[in-house]
Amino acid sequence: MRTLAAWSSVAVAALLLLGGCTYIHREEAHQVESTLAAAGFQARPADTAAKMEKLKLLPQRKLRSKSKDGELIYFFADAEFCQCLYVGDQAAYSRYQQLAIQQKIAQEQMNAAEMNEDAAMDWGMWGPFW
Repeated sequence: MRTLAAWSSVAVAALLLLGGCTYIHREEAHQVESTLAAAGFQARPADTAAKMEKLKLLPQRKLRSKSKDGELIYFFADAEFCQCLYVGDQAAYSRYQQLAIQQKIAQEQMNAAEMNEDAAMDWGMWGPFW
């Protein structure tokens, strides 16, 4: 009986961990896809079974480039969450890079502000945490 309870606890913990990972991957994908859209990439839904099969063959959630008719095009495939392909040209890719840098700077500034706020807090007044 004890073994069953232990295995049940392990199974529940594994499910929670996997669910958390899925949530993180979904949030990361959403953030990148929002930035791609803001930069001018066009979302093309995989609205047929044939398109979905082709989409699944592409590198997932990685920005890649390909030469087409002598020009570079950039694409980002996401068969799991948005079930679409984002496609952009060199101008959209340049805007994406600028936006990504701006977002990284903003995140670093927020992290620094949180660290400063945490350092300013007098944690001693709350007693030991053990």
